[in-house]
Amino acid sequence: MVDDSEEGMLSWDESVFRDERVFEIDYLPETFEHRDTQLQSLQYALRPAVRGSRPLNALVQGPPGTGKTTAVQKLFAELSGHSGVRTVHVNCQVDSTRYAVFSRLFEGIFEYEPPSSGVSFKKLFGQVADRLVEAEEVLVVALDDVNYLFYENEASDTLYSLLRAHEAHPGTRIGVIVVSSDLALDTIEELDSRVQSVFRPEEVYFPVYDAGEIVDILAERVDRGFHDGVVSPTVLDRVAELTAESGDLRVGIDLLRRAGLNAEMRASRTVTTEDVEEAYEQSKYVHLSRSLRGLSGSEAALVRVLVDHDGEQAGDVYEAFAEETDLGYTRYSEIVNKLDRLGIVETSYDGMEGRGRSRQLSLAYDPGAILDRLE
Repeated sequence: MVDDSEEGMLSWDESVFRDERVFEIDYLPETFEHRDTQLQSLQYALRPAVRGSRPLNALVQGPPGTGKTTAVQKLFAELSGHSGVRTVHVNCQVDSTRYAVFSRLFEGIFEYEPPSSGVSFKKLFGQVADRLVEAEEVLVVALDDVNYLFYENEASDTLYSLLRAHEAHPGTRIGVIVVSSDLALDTIEELDSRVQSVFRPEEVYFPVYDAGEIVDILAERVDRGFHDGVVSPTVLDRVAELTAESGDLRVGIDLLRRAGLNAEMRASRTVTTEDVEEAYEQSKYVHLSRSLRGLSGSEAALVRVLVDHDGEQAGDVYEAFAEETDLGYTRYSEIVNKLDRLGIVETSYDGMEGRGRSRQLSLAYDPGAILDRLE
């Protein structure tokens, strides 16, 4: 780039960003606005842990990008300052089985990973519980994106082990925060009756941010992340408008970063609405990218098959899928249901009433956008 300050151009070693980390997906903001009620409800549930008692369990629900994970991380950061309290945050999109969840708990408590093989669940469970009793610590577990445990039929067994730990290992004190972004999932009703009988959580709902709240939150990110004057009020309003349309605050945060990068590519000291519009073509797929990253090999294989068989009947799609994977129809059906719940695939029935009706499978996104983001 050519250094020409009089023309408002960036030199090669300049940036529009004051702190680009502010726009990273795992950034924990210093100020957390418009969630005071939700934080107070969670503090109410967790307060007994500070006194050495088992905390209340909590069910946190709300659409993606509404601050659920940030709220939990904020409270866990506060709890970490209290002796006798241990917190472990589990991303169930990554750790979607009971064994994987307890492996993460083991790592959080012992600060090293358990052996990758040869350790039974019972032994792993016992080591976690015994250490908690020995250290006289209360454990607070956050099962973030717990809907993925439900998709794999692992939720009931996982929660049962956590909630009944004190029976198998007297003195164990564990509280559970369950976090779900799947509003179609009736978390309580989907659990086994043996779990329902002991899981009576405090319910905390995180609604979609309204337009004014989105502007407030994004403005704070702009102040921390960009140099003064880079993003004008007009540009910020457009970012907020597109964010509100998506219903996901993460879209707006990603949009600001990409728009800033677009401005830098032009060697410009300011972000324009054109930079924003161009960036939105990528940022609008934030949720899709996140969903695709969590797919197994066979699940991703079905998505690829659907790119070539979009809109076809389930039976025809299965034939192509079976050629690729050799998996049976039962597993195929389970994967279809999971992709449907993730919003990657849309299912509908043909117009014929009566017996023999077949599902039609269609991709919920542009096939090209999906292929670009499949790992």
